[in-house]
Amino acid sequence: MEYEAYRLENGIRVVHQRVTGLIAHVGLIINTGSRDEMALEHGMAHFIEHMVFKGTKKRKAYHIMSRLEDVGGEVNAYTTKEETCIYASFLKEDYSRALELLKDIVFDSIFPEKEIKKEKEVIIDEINSYLDSPAELIFDDFEDLIYKGDSIGRNILGTPESLSGFSRKGVIQFMRNHYNTDEMVICCVGDIPGGRFKKSVNRNFGVIAENPRKGPRPALGEYNSSQITSQKDTFQAHCIIGNMGYDLQHERRIGLHLLNNIIGGPGLNTRLNMSLREKNGYSYHTESNFSPYSDTGVLSIYFSSDKTKLERSRKVVMREFARLRDQKLGTLQLHRAKRQLLGQIAISSENHDTLMLSMAKSYLVYNKIDNLEEIGNKINRINSEEILEIANEVLDEKKLSSLTYI
Repeated sequence: MEYEAYRLENGIRVVHQRVTGLIAHVGLIINTGSRDEMALEHGMAHFIEHMVFKGTKKRKAYHIMSRLEDVGGEVNAYTTKEETCIYASFLKEDYSRALELLKDIVFDSIFPEKEIKKEKEVIIDEINSYLDSPAELIFDDFEDLIYKGDSIGRNILGTPESLSGFSRKGVIQFMRNHYNTDEMVICCVGDIPGGRFKKSVNRNFGVIAENPRKGPRPALGEYNSSQITSQKDTFQAHCIIGNMGYDLQHERRIGLHLLNNIIGGPGLNTRLNMSLREKNGYSYHTESNFSPYSDTGVLSIYFSSDKTKLERSRKVVMREFARLRDQKLGTLQLHRAKRQLLGQIAISSENHDTLMLSMAKSYLVYNKIDNLEEIGNKINRINSEEILEIANEVLDEKKLSSLTYI
Protein backbone atom coordinates (compact mmCIF):
# COMPACT_ATOMS: atom_id res chain seq x y z
CA MET A 1 0.00 0.00 0.00
CA GLU A 2 1.59 3.22 -1.17
CA TYR A 3 0.39 6.35 0.57
CA GLU A 4 1.68 9.83 1.26
CA ALA A 5 1.71 11.06 4.84
CA TYR A 6 2.76 14.33 6.43
CA ARG A 7 2.00 16.58 9.37
CA LEU A 8 0.83 20.18 9.29
CA GLU A 9 2.51 22.75 11.53
CA ASN A 10 -0.51 22.70 13.87
CA GLY A 11 -0.12 18.94 14.45
CA ILE A 12 -2.87 17.63 12.16
CA ARG A 13 -1.68 14.53 10.33
CA VAL A 14 -2.61 13.90 6.69
CA VAL A 15 -2.71 10.62 4.76
CA HIS A 16 -3.47 10.32 1.05
CA GLN A 17 -3.66 7.22 -1.13
CA ARG A 18 -4.20 7.66 -4.83
CA VAL A 19 -6.38 5.00 -6.44
CA THR A 20 -8.17 4.89 -9.77
CA GLY A 21 -11.88 5.62 -9.91
CA LEU A 22 -14.40 8.40 -10.37
CA ILE A 23 -15.28 8.66 -6.66
CA ALA A 24 -13.02 9.93 -3.89
CA HIS A 25 -13.46 9.71 -0.12
CA VAL A 26 -12.07 11.97 2.58
CA GLY A 27 -12.52 11.99 6.33
CA LEU A 28 -11.39 13.88 9.41
CA ILE A 29 -11.06 11.55 12.40
CA ILE A 30 -10.57 12.96 15.90
CA ASN A 31 -9.32 11.03 18.91
CA THR A 32 -12.26 12.13 21.05
CA GLY A 33 -15.42 10.23 21.93
CA SER A 34 -17.92 9.57 24.65
CA ARG A 35 -15.33 8.30 27.15
CA ASP A 36 -13.82 11.80 27.22
CA GLU A 37 -16.99 13.25 28.74
CA MET A 38 -17.48 14.15 32.37
CA ALA A 39 -20.68 12.88 33.99
CA LEU A 40 -22.62 16.07 33.27
CA GLU A 41 -21.38 15.95 29.66
CA HIS A 42 -22.79 12.47 28.98
CA GLY A 43 -23.70 12.42 25.28
CA MET A 44 -21.79 15.60 24.41
CA ALA A 45 -19.43 14.08 21.80
CA HIS A 46 -22.36 12.62 19.87
CA PHE A 47 -24.37 15.83 20.30
CA ILE A 48 -21.53 17.82 18.72
CA GLU A 49 -21.40 15.35 15.85
CA HIS A 50 -25.01 16.35 15.12
CA MET A 51 -24.55 20.05 15.77
CA VAL A 52 -21.66 20.66 13.36
CA PHE A 53 -24.20 20.26 10.54
CA LYS A 54 -26.51 22.97 11.92
CA GLY A 55 -24.79 26.17 10.88
CA THR A 56 -21.39 27.81 10.44
CA LYS A 57 -20.16 31.38 10.16
CA LYS A 58 -21.08 31.39 6.47
CA ARG A 59 -23.60 28.54 5.98
CA LYS A 60 -26.99 27.58 7.35
CA ALA A 61 -27.91 23.92 7.80
CA TYR A 62 -29.53 23.66 4.36
CA HIS A 63 -26.43 25.02 2.64
CA ILE A 64 -24.22 22.56 4.53
CA MET A 65 -26.34 19.63 3.34
CA SER A 66 -26.52 21.01 -0.21
CA ARG A 67 -22.83 21.82 -0.64
CA LEU A 68 -21.92 18.26 -1.69
CA GLU A 69 -25.37 16.88 -2.42
CA ASP A 70 -25.80 19.44 -5.21
CA VAL A 71 -22.94 17.73 -7.05
CA GLY A 72 -24.03 14.17 -6.18
CA GLY A 73 -21.80 13.75 -3.13
CA GLU A 74 -22.62 13.09 0.49
CA VAL A 75 -21.29 13.97 3.91
CA ASN A 76 -21.82 12.00 7.11
CA ALA A 77 -20.41 11.47 10.59
CA TYR A 78 -20.23 9.00 13.46
CA THR A 79 -19.18 8.93 17.12
CA THR A 80 -17.69 6.01 19.05
CA LYS A 81 -16.37 5.63 22.58
CA GLU A 82 -13.02 7.10 21.53
CA GLU A 83 -13.42 8.77 18.11
CA THR A 84 -15.47 11.29 16.21
CA CYS A 85 -15.33 11.20 12.42
CA ILE A 86 -16.77 13.47 9.74
CA TYR A 87 -16.36 12.10 6.22
CA ALA A 88 -17.51 12.62 2.66
CA SER A 89 -17.77 10.83 -0.70
CA PHE A 90 -17.84 12.79 -3.96
CA LEU A 91 -16.75 12.96 -7.58
CA LYS A 92 -12.98 13.27 -7.59
CA GLU A 93 -13.00 16.73 -9.20
CA ASP A 94 -14.92 18.07 -6.17
CA TYR A 95 -12.17 17.32 -3.63
CA SER A 96 -11.51 21.01 -2.84
CA ARG A 97 -15.23 21.55 -2.21
CA ALA A 98 -15.28 18.58 0.18
CA LEU A 99 -12.18 19.65 2.11
CA GLU A 100 -13.45 23.21 2.50
CA LEU A 101 -16.79 21.90 3.79
CA LEU A 102 -15.14 19.63 6.37
CA LYS A 103 -13.02 22.50 7.61
CA ASP A 104 -16.04 24.81 7.79
CA ILE A 105 -18.28 22.50 9.81
CA VAL A 106 -15.59 21.24 12.22
CA PHE A 107 -13.81 24.52 12.93
CA ASP A 108 -16.32 27.27 12.09
CA SER A 109 -19.64 25.96 13.43
CA ILE A 110 -21.58 28.53 15.47
CA PHE A 111 -24.08 26.25 17.27
CA PRO A 112 -27.26 28.38 17.08
CA GLU A 113 -29.34 28.22 20.27
CA LYS A 114 -32.53 27.32 18.39
CA GLU A 115 -30.73 24.44 16.68
CA ILE A 116 -29.37 23.21 20.02
CA LYS A 117 -32.90 23.10 21.42
CA LYS A 118 -34.24 21.30 18.36
CA GLU A 119 -31.42 18.76 18.16
CA LYS A 120 -31.90 17.75 21.79
CA GLU A 121 -35.38 16.54 20.84
CA VAL A 122 -34.03 14.70 17.80
CA ILE A 123 -31.48 12.81 19.92
CA ILE A 124 -34.06 12.00 22.60
CA ASP A 125 -36.08 10.36 19.82
CA GLU A 126 -32.91 8.48 18.80
CA ILE A 127 -32.48 7.33 22.42
CA ASN A 128 -36.09 6.11 22.50
CA SER A 129 -35.55 4.15 19.29
CA TYR A 130 -32.70 2.27 21.00
CA LEU A 131 -34.89 1.56 24.01
CA ASP A 132 -37.33 -0.10 21.58
CA SER A 133 -34.56 -2.33 20.22
CA PRO A 134 -33.28 -4.76 22.88
CA ALA A 135 -30.90 -6.40 20.40
CA GLU A 136 -29.02 -3.07 20.21
CA LEU A 137 -29.61 -1.78 23.73
CA ILE A 138 -28.08 -4.86 25.35
CA PHE A 139 -24.62 -4.06 23.90
CA ASP A 140 -24.60 -0.63 25.57
CA ASP A 141 -25.88 -2.08 28.84
CA PHE A 142 -23.23 -4.82 28.78
CA GLU A 143 -20.36 -2.34 28.48
CA ASP A 144 -21.94 -0.31 31.27
CA LEU A 145 -21.96 -3.51 33.34
CA ILE A 146 -18.28 -4.37 32.90
CA TYR A 147 -17.01 -0.77 33.11
CA LYS A 148 -18.97 0.12 36.22
CA GLY A 149 -18.58 3.82 36.98
CA ASP A 150 -16.17 4.58 34.11
CA SER A 151 -17.14 6.94 31.29
CA ILE A 152 -16.17 4.34 28.67
CA GLY A 153 -19.04 2.18 29.87
CA ARG A 154 -21.71 4.82 29.31
CA ASN A 155 -23.74 4.76 26.12
CA ILE A 156 -22.78 7.23 23.40
CA LEU A 157 -26.15 8.97 23.07
CA GLY A 158 -26.50 10.27 26.63
CA THR A 159 -29.80 10.55 28.49
CA PRO A 160 -32.68 13.03 28.30
CA GLU A 161 -31.50 14.39 31.66
CA SER A 162 -27.89 14.96 30.55
CA LEU A 163 -28.99 16.46 27.22
CA SER A 164 -31.22 18.95 29.00
CA GLY A 165 -28.14 20.54 30.59
CA PHE A 166 -26.23 21.12 27.35
CA SER A 167 -25.58 24.72 26.32
CA ARG A 168 -23.75 26.51 23.54
CA LYS A 169 -21.04 27.46 26.03
CA GLY A 170 -20.62 23.84 27.10
CA VAL A 171 -20.38 22.65 23.48
CA ILE A 172 -17.66 25.18 22.65
CA GLN A 173 -15.74 24.35 25.83
CA PHE A 174 -15.83 20.60 25.11
CA MET A 175 -14.46 21.17 21.62
CA ARG A 176 -11.75 23.49 22.94
CA ASN A 177 -10.72 20.84 25.47
CA HIS A 178 -10.92 17.76 23.26
CA TYR A 179 -10.72 18.66 19.56
CA ASN A 180 -6.94 18.62 19.72
CA THR A 181 -5.02 19.17 16.50
CA ASP A 182 -2.32 16.62 17.42
CA GLU A 183 -5.09 14.02 17.77
CA MET A 184 -6.60 14.55 14.30
CA VAL A 185 -6.02 12.76 11.00
CA ILE A 186 -7.26 13.81 7.57
CA CYS A 187 -7.37 10.80 5.25
CA CYS A 188 -8.22 10.62 1.56
CA VAL A 189 -8.55 7.71 -0.86
CA GLY A 190 -9.21 8.72 -4.46
CA ASP A 191 -7.78 9.59 -7.85
CA ILE A 192 -6.52 13.02 -6.82
CA PRO A 193 -2.98 14.19 -7.61
CA GLY A 194 -0.98 14.34 -4.40
CA GLY A 195 0.32 17.86 -4.96
CA ARG A 196 -3.12 19.32 -5.61
CA PHE A 197 -4.58 17.53 -2.61
CA LYS A 198 -1.79 18.76 -0.34
CA LYS A 199 -2.26 22.35 -1.54
CA SER A 200 -5.99 22.20 -0.78
CA VAL A 201 -5.37 20.67 2.66
CA ASN A 202 -2.85 23.38 3.52
CA ARG A 203 -5.17 26.12 2.32
CA ASN A 204 -8.08 24.88 4.44
CA PHE A 205 -6.49 23.27 7.50
CA GLY A 206 -3.04 24.86 7.68
CA VAL A 207 -4.61 28.05 9.07
CA ILE A 208 -6.11 26.24 12.09
CA ALA A 209 -4.45 27.23 15.37
CA GLU A 210 -2.47 24.54 17.17
CA ASN A 211 -4.36 22.99 20.08
CA PRO A 212 -2.42 20.03 21.55
CA ARG A 213 -3.84 17.54 24.03
CA LYS A 214 -3.06 18.45 27.63
CA GLY A 215 -2.78 15.00 29.17
CA PRO A 216 -3.76 11.30 28.99
CA ARG A 217 -7.22 9.87 29.57
CA PRO A 218 -8.02 8.87 33.16
CA ALA A 219 -7.13 5.31 34.17
CA LEU A 220 -9.95 2.77 34.34
CA GLY A 221 -11.23 1.09 37.47
CA GLU A 222 -10.80 -2.58 38.33
CA TYR A 223 -12.89 -5.18 36.49
CA ASN A 224 -15.02 -7.66 38.41
CA SER A 225 -17.26 -10.15 36.65
CA SER A 226 -21.05 -9.86 37.05
CA GLN A 227 -24.10 -11.87 36.04
CA ILE A 228 -27.26 -9.81 35.63
CA THR A 229 -30.74 -10.79 34.45
CA SER A 230 -33.17 -8.02 33.54
CA GLN A 231 -36.89 -8.32 32.90
CA LYS A 232 -37.94 -6.90 29.53
CA ASP A 233 -41.26 -6.94 27.72
CA THR A 234 -39.94 -8.86 24.71
CA PHE A 235 -40.89 -11.99 22.80
CA GLN A 236 -37.31 -13.30 22.77
CA ALA A 237 -34.56 -13.66 25.32
CA HIS A 238 -31.37 -11.73 24.57
CA CYS A 239 -28.03 -12.59 26.11
CA ILE A 240 -24.45 -11.32 26.05
CA ILE A 241 -21.55 -13.20 27.61
CA GLY A 242 -18.11 -11.63 27.62
CA ASN A 243 -14.97 -10.42 29.28
CA MET A 244 -12.34 -7.72 29.12
CA GLY A 245 -10.18 -8.11 26.04
CA TYR A 246 -6.89 -6.66 24.83
CA ASP A 247 -6.22 -3.01 24.03
CA LEU A 248 -5.11 -1.56 20.70
CA GLN A 249 -1.42 -1.86 21.57
CA HIS A 250 -1.48 -5.40 22.96
CA GLU A 251 0.77 -7.87 21.15
CA ARG A 252 -1.98 -10.50 21.16
CA ARG A 253 -4.82 -8.35 19.84
CA ILE A 254 -4.60 -9.92 16.36
CA GLY A 255 -4.78 -13.36 17.92
CA LEU A 256 -7.94 -12.33 19.73
CA HIS A 257 -9.36 -10.96 16.47
CA LEU A 258 -8.76 -14.38 14.97
CA LEU A 259 -10.33 -16.20 17.93
CA ASN A 260 -13.32 -13.86 17.81
CA ASN A 261 -13.78 -14.63 14.12
CA ILE A 262 -13.75 -18.34 14.86
CA ILE A 263 -16.31 -17.98 17.64
CA GLY A 264 -18.88 -15.80 15.93
CA GLY A 265 -17.52 -13.55 13.19
CA PRO A 266 -19.43 -12.56 10.05
CA GLY A 267 -19.11 -15.98 8.41
CA LEU A 268 -21.94 -18.52 8.56
CA ASN A 269 -19.51 -21.34 9.46
CA THR A 270 -18.53 -19.92 12.87
CA ARG A 271 -18.56 -22.15 15.93
CA LEU A 272 -21.65 -20.53 17.43
CA ASN A 273 -23.67 -20.24 14.23
CA MET A 274 -23.07 -23.89 13.48
CA SER A 275 -23.87 -25.10 17.00
CA LEU A 276 -26.71 -22.75 17.98
CA ARG A 277 -28.48 -22.36 14.66
CA GLU A 278 -27.51 -25.06 12.18
CA LYS A 279 -27.20 -28.02 14.54
CA ASN A 280 -29.81 -27.24 17.23
CA GLY A 281 -32.07 -24.55 15.78
CA TYR A 282 -31.98 -22.59 19.04
CA SER A 283 -31.10 -19.14 17.70
CA TYR A 284 -31.74 -17.15 14.53
CA HIS A 285 -28.97 -14.65 15.26
CA THR A 286 -25.67 -14.99 17.08
CA GLU A 287 -22.46 -12.98 16.83
CA SER A 288 -19.15 -12.34 18.52
CA ASN A 289 -17.44 -8.93 18.72
CA PHE A 290 -14.00 -7.82 19.82
CA SER A 291 -13.76 -4.07 20.46
CA PRO A 292 -10.23 -2.92 21.35
CA TYR A 293 -9.79 0.56 22.82
CA SER A 294 -6.69 2.61 23.62
CA ASP A 295 -6.16 1.06 27.06
CA THR A 296 -8.72 -1.75 27.32
CA GLY A 297 -10.94 -3.98 25.21
CA VAL A 298 -14.14 -6.02 25.26
CA LEU A 299 -14.99 -9.45 23.87
CA SER A 300 -18.76 -9.97 23.75
CA ILE A 301 -20.79 -12.90 22.46
CA TYR A 302 -24.46 -12.23 21.73
CA PHE A 303 -27.36 -14.52 20.94
CA SER A 304 -31.14 -14.31 20.99
CA SER A 305 -33.51 -17.21 21.36
CA ASP A 306 -36.98 -18.23 22.42
CA LYS A 307 -37.21 -17.83 26.18
CA THR A 308 -37.83 -21.57 26.58
CA LYS A 309 -34.48 -22.27 24.86
CA LEU A 310 -32.39 -19.72 26.72
CA GLU A 311 -30.65 -22.09 29.13
CA ARG A 312 -30.03 -24.69 26.46
CA SER A 313 -28.49 -21.98 24.25
CA ARG A 314 -26.32 -20.78 27.10
CA LYS A 315 -25.04 -24.30 27.71
CA VAL A 316 -24.11 -24.64 24.04
CA VAL A 317 -22.13 -21.39 24.19
CA MET A 318 -20.28 -22.43 27.34
CA ARG A 319 -19.54 -25.84 25.81
CA GLU A 320 -17.95 -24.14 22.79
CA PHE A 321 -15.88 -21.96 25.11
CA ALA A 322 -14.68 -25.07 26.96
CA ARG A 323 -13.65 -26.72 23.67
CA LEU A 324 -11.61 -23.67 22.72
CA ARG A 325 -9.92 -23.64 26.16
CA ASP A 326 -9.20 -27.37 26.18
CA GLN A 327 -8.42 -28.31 22.57
CA LYS A 328 -5.81 -26.79 20.32
CA LEU A 329 -6.92 -25.98 16.80
CA GLY A 330 -5.71 -28.51 14.26
CA THR A 331 -3.37 -27.47 11.47
CA LEU A 332 -6.14 -27.40 8.87
CA GLN A 333 -8.57 -25.60 11.22
CA LEU A 334 -6.02 -22.88 11.94
CA HIS A 335 -5.11 -22.51 8.27
CA ARG A 336 -8.76 -22.08 7.29
CA ALA A 337 -9.37 -19.58 10.07
CA LYS A 338 -6.40 -17.47 8.96
CA ARG A 339 -7.43 -17.56 5.31
CA GLN A 340 -10.98 -16.59 6.23
CA LEU A 341 -9.92 -13.56 8.29
CA LEU A 342 -7.42 -12.35 5.70
CA GLY A 343 -9.99 -12.78 2.93
CA GLN A 344 -12.55 -10.74 4.84
CA ILE A 345 -10.01 -7.96 5.35
CA ALA A 346 -9.07 -8.00 1.66
CA ILE A 347 -12.70 -7.82 0.51
CA SER A 348 -13.35 -4.94 2.90
CA SER A 349 -10.35 -3.02 1.55
CA GLU A 350 -11.83 -3.13 -1.97
CA ASN A 351 -14.55 -0.76 -0.68
CA HIS A 352 -12.71 2.55 -0.85
CA ASP A 353 -14.81 4.47 1.68
CA THR A 354 -14.32 1.63 4.19
CA LEU A 355 -10.62 1.61 3.32
CA MET A 356 -10.36 5.36 3.94
CA LEU A 357 -11.94 5.07 7.40
CA SER A 358 -9.74 2.08 8.26
CA MET A 359 -6.59 3.92 7.16
CA ALA A 360 -7.58 6.99 9.16
CA LYS A 361 -8.11 4.95 12.32
CA SER A 362 -4.84 3.07 11.84
CA TYR A 363 -2.84 6.26 11.35
CA LEU A 364 -4.54 7.91 14.31
CA VAL A 365 -3.61 5.01 16.62
CA TYR A 366 -0.33 3.66 15.19
CA ASN A 367 0.95 6.51 13.02
CA LYS A 368 1.35 3.97 10.21
CA ILE A 369 -0.77 1.78 7.95
CA ASP A 370 -0.01 -1.87 7.23
CA ASN A 371 -0.62 -3.22 3.74
CA LEU A 372 -2.35 -6.55 3.14
CA GLU A 373 0.95 -8.42 2.95
CA GLU A 374 2.04 -7.05 6.33
CA ILE A 375 -1.35 -7.86 7.86
CA GLY A 376 -1.16 -11.35 6.39
CA ASN A 377 2.29 -11.91 7.88
CA LYS A 378 1.02 -10.92 11.33
CA ILE A 379 -1.95 -13.27 11.03
CA ASN A 380 0.18 -16.13 9.73
CA ARG A 381 2.59 -15.85 12.69
CA ILE A 382 -0.21 -16.86 15.07
CA ASN A 383 -0.02 -20.51 16.12
CA SER A 384 -2.47 -22.87 17.78
CA GLU A 385 -0.68 -22.63 21.15
CA GLU A 386 -1.22 -18.87 21.20
CA ILE A 387 -4.93 -19.24 20.36
CA LEU A 388 -5.26 -21.79 23.18
CA GLU A 389 -3.57 -19.43 25.66
CA ILE A 390 -5.77 -16.51 24.59
CA ALA A 391 -8.89 -18.67 24.94
CA ASN A 392 -7.89 -19.72 28.44
CA GLU A 393 -7.28 -16.10 29.43
CA VAL A 394 -10.26 -14.37 27.83
CA LEU A 395 -12.81 -17.21 27.99
CA ASP A 396 -11.99 -18.14 31.59
CA GLU A 397 -15.39 -19.02 33.03
CA LYS A 398 -14.62 -17.32 36.36
CA LYS A 399 -13.89 -14.01 34.58
CA LEU A 400 -16.92 -13.98 32.28
CA SER A 401 -19.76 -11.50 32.77
CA SER A 402 -23.25 -11.95 31.40
CA LEU A 403 -26.29 -9.81 30.82
CA THR A 404 -29.63 -11.37 29.94
CA TYR A 405 -32.94 -9.82 28.93
CA ILE A 406 -35.94 -12.06 29.54
